[in-house]
Amino acid sequence: MSCSFQSDDGSSCDARPMKSGKYCFFHSPDANDEKRRLEAQSRGGKANAVAVQTPLPPITISNAQDVVKLLEETINQVRGGILDVKIGNCIGVLSGHLIKAIEVSSIATRVEFIERAIFEKRTRL
Repeated sequence: MSCSFQSDDGSSCDARPMKSGKYCFFHSPDANDEKRRLEAQSRGGKANAVAVQTPLPPITISNAQDVVKLLEETINQVRGGILDVKIGNCIGVLSGHLIKAIEVSSIATRVEFIERAIFEKRTRL
């Protein structure tokens, strides 16, 4: 079941209703105090935020082995309770993107080398 609110354009809210009614917190006629809603939104966002207590030192990552080392360190920090799981997960996701970027860059370099070799061979003939 979802919130019974309908906007002027006919679209509906997909949020779950509060236990005490048909509407979600933000659309409930009983909770129409704008200041109260803004404070609740702010608290909700802050409650889900995670910050590194001690900043981690910057690192240089230029190849797949560097990513493997980063992931190994991150896993050990999460397992040891030194690093929050959400931050560890973020590092894991970003590392996945980085590995793909490194692979694409490597393939592009190899293709360029092969194309250059083929071109040089054709010009010699």
